[in-house]
Amino acid sequence: MQTPTYGPVELAAGLRLPTNGLDYTILGIYFVVVLGIGFAARRSVKTSLDFFLSGRSLPAWITGLAFISANLAATEILGMAANSAQYGAYTVHWYWIGAIPAMVFLGLVMMPFYYGSKVRSVPEFLLLRFDRAAHLLSSILFAFAAILIAGVNLYALAIVVEALLGWPQWVAIVVAGFFVLAYITLGGLSSAIYNEVLQFFVILAALIPIVVLSLKKVGGWDGLTHKLTATHGADFTTAWGGTGIGHANPLGANWLTIVLGLGFVLSFGYWTTNFAEVQRALSAKNLSAAQRTPLIAAYPKIFIVFLVMIPGLVAAALVPKFGTPGSGYQYNDAIPFLMQELLPNGVLGIAVTGLLAAFMAGMAANVSSFNTVFTTDIWAKYVVRHREDAYYVRFGRLITAIGVLASVGTAFLASSFSNIMAYLQTLFSFFNVPMFVVFIVGMFWKRASMKSGFWGLLAGTTAAMVNYFVIYKQGIIDIPSDQGANFVSAIAGFVAGGVVMVAVSLFTRPKPAEELQGLVYGTRSPGMAEPPAPGDEVWYRKPALLGWGAVVIAALCYIPFSF
Repeated sequence: MQTPTYGPVELAAGLRLPTNGLDYTILGIYFVVVLGIGFAARRSVKTSLDFFLSGRSLPAWITGLAFISANLAATEILGMAANSAQYGAYTVHWYWIGAIPAMVFLGLVMMPFYYGSKVRSVPEFLLLRFDRAAHLLSSILFAFAAILIAGVNLYALAIVVEALLGWPQWVAIVVAGFFVLAYITLGGLSSAIYNEVLQFFVILAALIPIVVLSLKKVGGWDGLTHKLTATHGADFTTAWGGTGIGHANPLGANWLTIVLGLGFVLSFGYWTTNFAEVQRALSAKNLSAAQRTPLIAAYPKIFIVFLVMIPGLVAAALVPKFGTPGSGYQYNDAIPFLMQELLPNGVLGIAVTGLLAAFMAGMAANVSSFNTVFTTDIWAKYVVRHREDAYYVRFGRLITAIGVLASVGTAFLASSFSNIMAYLQTLFSFFNVPMFVVFIVGMFWKRASMKSGFWGLLAGTTAAMVNYFVIYKQGIIDIPSDQGANFVSAIAGFVAGGVVMVAVSLFTRPKPAEELQGLVYGTRSPGMAEPPAPGDEVWYRKPALLGWGAVVIAALCYIPFSF
């Protein structure tokens, strides 16, 4: 899931890193390689399918790593570390409950529909299953959200770079925006994906030394848990402590809202309908590779939680009341604080490069998905139709530039909000969850009518907003925290969307059965019936084995944190 941070997106003024020429050399090399990948990928872009979906030609391991890297933005890294410093081991829920099951569901159940129908985007699937109203509404909402989230990544990057390196905010925004614009405009999605694979390994190279050195600083895992138990209580280092219904806990959520709100509604809504993620799987070379894309990504997702959670826990152990006003630090300072305290030059350069890579991966994922949705779902469907393919490639490059410029604008706009991260987390309960209920009802119920998609999406979004802004904000129901309110809003949006879809379907005409082939569970299309690629009989290329394996490993990881 996206980062559940709660405080302002800013860092303590004293967190200036002692960088030198070696660190800047490492950073410079990274930027050169990024542009080189863009120029290399340009040679493969000949059609709009090449530009927007890499020609559907990439192997599963490439798309799988890009899938996880697109999610592993620096707002995720800094925010989940902040979450851990504030709430402790509860962070594991966003990974083992809030990600893995939904990623497996996407790979095993939903990718055959997406890939088999040969759609270029998630909103386009709604056009095939429902009608133009549902398609246009979802396209506009997604395009707007993608630009806003890309801008937040830029703004958060600027805050971090200003605090750690002393660069002015506008310099960091313009430089990062330029490099993302350059390599996506040159090589399209292929350039974004290959850079995301590079960024995945750069991010790991940045986080692993921080985790190792921070654990050494506090005397290993036993020393860490002993310190935190003494200062924060026993529940701080457990996943389920204090989550009984009626019990108070810092997260402001009980086990039921965690399982239903986060584990089902929010996580499935995000992972199965967020085109910034699904686009990576759609670029795979065949259906088997497309199914394996989120499943391959699930394995590093299981263990990445340790790389972002442990720094937050260590910061809470080292600094009394870390994150509170009296400590001199924000919760967001957890990883930068440890970088300043523990990393020598050279390693420090890698860590800074890793943070920049993470920000750029998050921004690039949203920009590349934005240019696809805007070009294929809005421009080509409703504005300029039936033009030659080369026209849409040129327009895709133009709208990429416009999208980056708009992201720069929203980055500066974001600076006027003190808690933009918490606000964006709330948006997922508004938009992704209603999208998910529309997809799930449409995929599993043939009777769902063409009109029900639009009204279900509208009703789900409205119900989630009413719960948050009226029921929660006006104090009609006492919900202890914003995150708890997000869980409840997600459940309300899911239920309302589903109920309205059923009601509308009972009074409106369903889609003809012959038009539902490959769009509803139990039907097949020619694209879904394709034979497996050579070698797919090998166990590690079987999606079902990969998917259930990820679920089992994630479940086993819960055991040490459950008591």
